[in-house]
Amino acid sequence: MGILSELVKKPWLAEQTVGNGLPDHLHDQGAFFLPAGKVGLRVFLVVVTVVFTLLVIGYADRMTYSTWRSIPEPWILWLNTVVLILSSAALQWARTNAGRDRIDGVKSGLYLSGVLTLVFLLGQLVAWRQLYGLGYFAAANSANAFFYLLTALHGLHLFGGLVALGRSTARMWRGAAAVDLRLSVELCAAYWDYLLLVWLILFGLLIFS
Repeated sequence: MGILSELVKKPWLAEQTVGNGLPDHLHDQGAFFLPAGKVGLRVFLVVVTVVFTLLVIGYADRMTYSTWRSIPEPWILWLNTVVLILSSAALQWARTNAGRDRIDGVKSGLYLSGVLTLVFLLGQLVAWRQLYGLGYFAAANSANAFFYLLTALHGLHLFGGLVALGRSTARMWRGAAAVDLRLSVELCAAYWDYLLLVWLILFGLLIFS
């Protein structure tokens, strides 16, 4: 009977969980687990980094060609850079307040960041229009084509971030507590910081090319 009882035991039912639902032996070993959202974001950012890196390498390579003609940087790009910095800072403010369970701070941070991001995207369109009006068409030169490609790709990633930001804002409207929004706000803040870094690199490349 002792052997039979051992055979019919279900060890997975015997594991007791503590804290965030992890088995005791995993806690004892100091195991560390990231939420699925953080893992997904990190994988996505690795892919995006590869794409932008290849484009930057291609940009630098084309600069060595005799047919390369640098384009002037519209003044509004400087203003757009400041706006994107403020947008990222607003999300950091929302992130801090989410950790402190201050819903008013989360609201102001999300709203401000969303508005500033839209202003940035509109500013990029204005820059496009200025260059187009001066005759800098995408098909005219490699430098023109790269400018439109890089800024468009960066803008599309920001627009995708606005979708995630909108979902977090919608949850807040439905009455979610600040602590419940903490992970989503943290992911948005990390994503905005990343895209800000990408933009600073691209902007520097455009200025000094």
